Amino acid sequence: MSPDFRAEWRARVDAELDRLLPAAEAWPANLHRAIRHSVFAGGKRLRPILAMAAARACGGDLEQVLPAACGLEMIHTYSLIHDDLPALDDDDWRRGVPTCHKAFGEATAILAGDALLTHGLACLAEYPEGEKFDGAKVRVVRAVAEAIGTAGMIGGQVEDLEAEKDGPGAERSIGRLEKIHAHKTGRLIRASLAVGGLLSFAPEASLSLLDAYGEKLGLAFQIKDDLLDVESTREELGKETGKDSAHGKMTFPGLLGVEESRRCLEEAIGEARAAAARLERGDGPLGDLAGFVAARKN
Repeated sequence: MSPDFRAEWRARVDAELDRLLPAAEAWPANLHRAIRHSVFAGGKRLRPILAMAAARACGGDLEQVLPAACGLEMIHTYSLIHDDLPALDDDDWRRGVPTCHKAFGEATAILAGDALLTHGLACLAEYPEGEKFDGAKVRVVRAVAEAIGTAGMIGGQVEDLEAEKDGPGAERSIGRLEKIHAHKTGRLIRASLAVGGLLSFAPEASLSLLDAYGEKLGLAFQIKDDLLDVESTREELGKETGKDSAHGKMTFPGLLGVEESRRCLEEAIGEARAAAARLERGDGPLGDLAGFVAARKN
């Protein structure tokens, strides 16, 4: 497929998000404006697009997967709103606009994140409609809940925060760093692919290949994120750069250097593409998305 599919699918995701989310003027309007401020500030829509690409690779119906894919974007946006809060990363900018707590206040931002998590899980439980999807939806909700809980994204976030407070002699190893980001970033990426596969009734062998692809793509995504923090500008990235080292965070360039980090990025992308190529229809969007992750500017 042409790389233009990303723009087409992103537009489809945005239109469906607009349909699924409460209107900005609906009560309580300030909360719904805060939600929409964060959801529609921009973004790559990578997680819903990965769910759709997984469905395509497994012979599924993109229209049926789309609402659940949007649930993933709601959950991802919730995590960004909370990640930006003063108690965590204390960021003023996200995707080139003020973060939710800067625009609407900290209390409203917390509640906006809570609401997006709730709406996202509801989408996963409700869609696609029809009894034939009931069993698949149970597996989808379980996979996403595990990915974002204490054994997944939230646990990785906690470990990331604790690593900032390391004293002399604390472990600052590549193994620890990979574990943090395999949970903080990688688990939801892997779950997004599982959503597309499960709702397409993919066999277990295909689900395993999607997971292998997602594991390496998640690693590549985080390495690239760390490199962008070092090499990009606020204008390009849409948020402040250089904050990782200023906050004492463990990063791939900080532990390995820029050149070795780039080599690890290329290796992870190659392994992701190899896993996708083993799927019957895996040589299309999944391969392109791996290249996109490696080349992205924000």
